[in-house]
Amino acid sequence: MRPFFFRLSAVVALSALPGCATTAASQAEVGRLEAELRTLRVTQAKLVERLERLENRDAVASARARTAVPAASPPAAVGPKKPDAPSGDEGLGLPPTELAVVRLKPKKEPAPRIATAVAVSEPDPDQMEMFISPAEGASGTASSSPGRVEVPDKDPAILESEYEHAVSLLRTGNVEGGVEQLTRFAEENPRHPRADNALYFTGLGQMGLQDTASAAKTFERLIKTYPAGDAILDGMLRLAECRVRLNQAVDARALYTRVVTQFPGTAAATQAEQRLAALSP
Repeated sequence: MRPFFFRLSAVVALSALPGCATTAASQAEVGRLEAELRTLRVTQAKLVERLERLENRDAVASARARTAVPAASPPAAVGPKKPDAPSGDEGLGLPPTELAVVRLKPKKEPAPRIATAVAVSEPDPDQMEMFISPAEGASGTASSSPGRVEVPDKDPAILESEYEHAVSLLRTGNVEGGVEQLTRFAEENPRHPRADNALYFTGLGQMGLQDTASAAKTFERLIKTYPAGDAILDGMLRLAECRVRLNQAVDARALYTRVVTQFPGTAAATQAEQRLAALSP
């Protein structure tokens, strides 16, 4: 019995070896087939892409051929387009695409003339006076001829030099002379970019001269005449300060509140909040 059992075990072991070998071979074959399948899929995707590109190129060539207009004289020269660099389409077995080139020569006939003559009529002088209004506080007025505005005689560079000189008088201690020249500058050049700044420094000089009432009027004029100027915020703060000096606390609080509400987030609004707190009873 025992020798028979050993022989049976040997037979089973030997029969199992081919089964394992067969399974390993099958798995290797499956792996190889999957790799080939992936390669075929990549190749197919490239072929489909090339086919779509060729179809689009043929569609463009057909559209150009349908919309091309032949020249009147001489006949258009038509020739095959030079082939592009090889793109690998030869492997598809498709014929190369040729695009027709049509050269059109411009006609020698001159372009038609367009009538550009327009009748010009002078505007009514009475109506033009409605659009001419001299600036407030300006010493000069519009010229006597209707429809014309007086042109300043001074060069802009000269005006800039006059403004800088007037400000330098304030800084060097000649406050009265600086106030006089800045006041004249603002009155004679109300449309100058520095006119609002001239009024602001005029008010500062008047405050330095302890003429608070005149300074308040100057700052009021600045706020009213140049509401979009760059000196509006400082002018409002200075006007409120003049109100405090003139014992007009209610008006001062109203100005500080206006700065805080209309210009939030600015440095002027921060100063106005601090001064409002100081004015609180």
